[in-house]
Amino acid sequence: MKNAAPYRIKTIAEGHRLTGLEMPKHPLISLVDISQFKNHADVHAVIFDFYVISIKRGCNNLLYGQQKYDFDEGLMAFMSPGQVLRGEEGGRPDGLRGWMLFVHPDLLWNTPLAKKIKQYDFFGYTSNEALFLSEKEELIINDIIGNIKQEYDSNIDGFSQGIIVAHLETLLSYAERFYNRQFITRKKASHQLLDEMEALLINYFDGDDLVSQGLPSVQFLAEKLNVSSSYLSSLLKSLTGQTAQQHIHEKLIEKAKEKLSTSTLTVSEIAYDLGFEHPQSFSKLFKAKTKVSPLEFRQSFN
Repeated sequence: MKNAAPYRIKTIAEGHRLTGLEMPKHPLISLVDISQFKNHADVHAVIFDFYVISIKRGCNNLLYGQQKYDFDEGLMAFMSPGQVLRGEEGGRPDGLRGWMLFVHPDLLWNTPLAKKIKQYDFFGYTSNEALFLSEKEELIINDIIGNIKQEYDSNIDGFSQGIIVAHLETLLSYAERFYNRQFITRKKASHQLLDEMEALLINYFDGDDLVSQGLPSVQFLAEKLNVSSSYLSSLLKSLTGQTAQQHIHEKLIEKAKEKLSTSTLTVSEIAYDLGFEHPQSFSKLFKAKTKVSPLEFRQSFN
């Protein structure tokens, strides 16, 4: 039943039941040992109504996106409420170990992190974009998790929420730092993705898709590259200083300049060829990007 609808896990307690674990000590947060999970072959996809942060080890020879990683480094992954988690191809590998931290949004209620957590791009990522931790980085993360566990195992009092949330914010700050590092240290894979996106845009703009489908969206590119749109934009921002949307517009302007300088098509005809329903929208974008109107650009070649 691999194509069955995802199973929705509404509470942390329900998540414990599904994986065969004892009931959580706190209704809004739980730290669990992945190696203690029981297999549930009939559940291939789940949706959590809470945040999930995890580190997995023993994940060598697993496929992540378009690349296969053949080493046993720590993999850190993030999920926000409403995202789908699907079982890895071939089932759960033997020797998989690590931890998962479940955090219900209600734990963050009335704290600054309730709003800030939505701004972390990595919560929009999929497991295809797991964070690969060095040994030193994993020790740092595990030390913070140890602090959370210590508070989790203690008797709950009026200070518990504030202390746990403070540790959680520290953990997310380090994760953000390590993600930015990954864009730099994994340059080869990152630039390969950039080359693939460039080829996609060239084929799109040189074909008939512009007239029939309009400008390509960031989501379209992300799906073709097998990554999430937030990851693609973050990666491009790190490598080039531009977002995915800016890259699309840059390619559009490049194609527009080519048509304006080498053809006798009117501005309206060019706008239509580039997927614009209204020529005014094309002219406005062109001027915003080049500081001159399409006609002024064309006249500069005469």
